[in-house]
Amino acid sequence: KAQHIYSQIIALRAQKSSPPDTAQTTDFQELDVNSLALIKPRSVGAEHASLEALKELGLPEILDGAGFNGRQKSAALGNIIARMCEPRSELATHYWLQNKSALGELLEFDFQALPLMGLYRASDLLLKHKALIEEHLFENAKSLFGLTPTITLYDLTNTYFEGAAASNPKAKRGHSKEKRSDCPLVTLGLALDGSGFIRHSKVFAGNVSEGQTLEAMLAQLGAPKGALVIMDAGIASSENIGWLSANNYKYLVVSREKKREFDREKASTIQSAGGHEIQLQREPGDSEGEIKLCCHSEQRAEKDTAINESFRKKFEDELEKLAAGLSKPRCTKKRDKINQRIGRLKQRHQRVGQHYRIELSLDKKKDTVTGIEWHFEPAPNSKHSHPGVYTLRSNQADWDDEKLWRTYTMLTDLEAVFRSLKSELGMRPVYHHKEDRCDGHLFITVLAYQAVQVIRRKLKERGVNESWRTLRDILEVQRRVTITFKQKNGRTMHVRKSTSVEEDQKNLYEVLGLELNPGGIKKMSVLDKNHEM
Repeated sequence: KAQHIYSQIIALRAQKSSPPDTAQTTDFQELDVNSLALIKPRSVGAEHASLEALKELGLPEILDGAGFNGRQKSAALGNIIARMCEPRSELATHYWLQNKSALGELLEFDFQALPLMGLYRASDLLLKHKALIEEHLFENAKSLFGLTPTITLYDLTNTYFEGAAASNPKAKRGHSKEKRSDCPLVTLGLALDGSGFIRHSKVFAGNVSEGQTLEAMLAQLGAPKGALVIMDAGIASSENIGWLSANNYKYLVVSREKKREFDREKASTIQSAGGHEIQLQREPGDSEGEIKLCCHSEQRAEKDTAINESFRKKFEDELEKLAAGLSKPRCTKKRDKINQRIGRLKQRHQRVGQHYRIELSLDKKKDTVTGIEWHFEPAPNSKHSHPGVYTLRSNQADWDDEKLWRTYTMLTDLEAVFRSLKSELGMRPVYHHKEDRCDGHLFITVLAYQAVQVIRRKLKERGVNESWRTLRDILEVQRRVTITFKQKNGRTMHVRKSTSVEEDQKNLYEVLGLELNPGGIKKMSVLDKNHEM
């Protein structure tokens, strides 16, 4: 408490000097070297970059326009920046803001005086003004980077709750992308521009069908007619494609058709960004004005083959166990029972079981099975016969094959967005049980991503392609510390400043156009030699 009160006195009375990279007057002091102490270290580097990114997006001004007062605005920014720098629960965020971070100094706000409920209420306010904030943030991102939005990427992901979340009507059991079928889920839908900035987000129930969400999202988004919508097979139902066409949207989707056909002699070859060969074969689509683009990737073929082999091994291991039991006492040998077990095996291993021909050797007198043989015979035009082949559908028929394929690969960037939201920005798991608090948690993560996207896009323009986690590790090394020492005149001097940047961090700061000494220098000389900051 005494340290906190004293630091507040210094913050009010201290004078900021010029940053170390500008001209400043010298200030020589005679001091007792043995009295030198470094106290109150707080992280500042990642917070500095995060706050400046949010300022570039104009979020503080957006919050002002939404009616946030100073305390609410600081709490909201604290929520978002904590999600970028130390993604954890609100309780952990509250501790971080009060005891580990110098963000309060950058905002000139005392987080020690902010109760935990202040963070929850700021989350509620952000959610209340969600539509306004998303609209203005994207408009500011367009201006900042000169974007011309003509493409909309759309996809969904889900995350799981810790606990039953019984009071949240959206908390439902469904297909978990993290294999957490033991927990209720909630689904996040995102519509992004081709540049990677989020245009609109919406929270759905955990058991929502992907194909049922598109119309509602695009309607709320106000996507311009003629815009190109890119989505994966889970959302590309015939109903959705029909709706897009009827409403004058262009679409580029992965076909749900399971039949795979590819003629290498009719295909053209291009190089992916990673230097891999991609073969493309154009064919007429199923409806007027639509084309199909059959694609083959050797890299994807290797991945498909490895997955197929894994499924085959599991299936054949089960058949081996069944066959081995025929020679053991008290194991099932009756033909009907063996056929039932094989049927259940094929049901459990649907992806591969259909490609096996299984033959039984019989003892007809006893109606028992004496042996089992199996042969792998991949069905024609299947994933097993044509690994690495997939088909795109589009009514953007005036584009050439390469442009269509390269535009589709933007969807892989959306998958990277979801990975970032979940792993780097703490979207999973959800600890809140109330619907609004859960939605607020997801929206704060979306806002944190927008700021990360500003930082990464600026760095990418200069050839820096590191993940946010790597960038955060570099940035968070910088600390603000207080240096205290006794002066010859009997007073005690307190100097609050940031540590010098290291080379990697300095390079990032220069690309991002950031001050090297966030928070500046504050100093005060006091008579009471027993006080510590």
